[in-house]
Amino acid sequence: MPRLRFETADSAERTQIGEGLVRFAVQAGRLDAGREDGKYFLDHADGCGVDGKRIRPGDPFVFDTDTGDVLCADHADHADQGDHADRSDRGGRGDPADGGR
Repeated sequence: MPRLRFETADSAERTQIGEGLVRFAVQAGRLDAGREDGKYFLDHADGCGVDGKRIRPGDPFVFDTDTGDVLCADHADHADQGDHADRSDRGGRGDPADGGR
């Protein structure tokens, strides 16, 4: 489960998550738990992992469960484009533009 996109951040510091994501938040050192307003939260107070830009309330963002990084939507989109380029560099496997070869 590499990247999870959150459509709306709850606050600049954290976003509430369900029990299914707790393990990933713990592994990343990003679990904030036991608050009065909710049980489990993903801590993203440090902002985007690329440039430190704060994730504002209402902003979309991405949590990379493999690396533990939180990325703003702009950097997540750039990373996705980079992944696509990497796949095409390996002979284009799975790239619809070349017939999925």
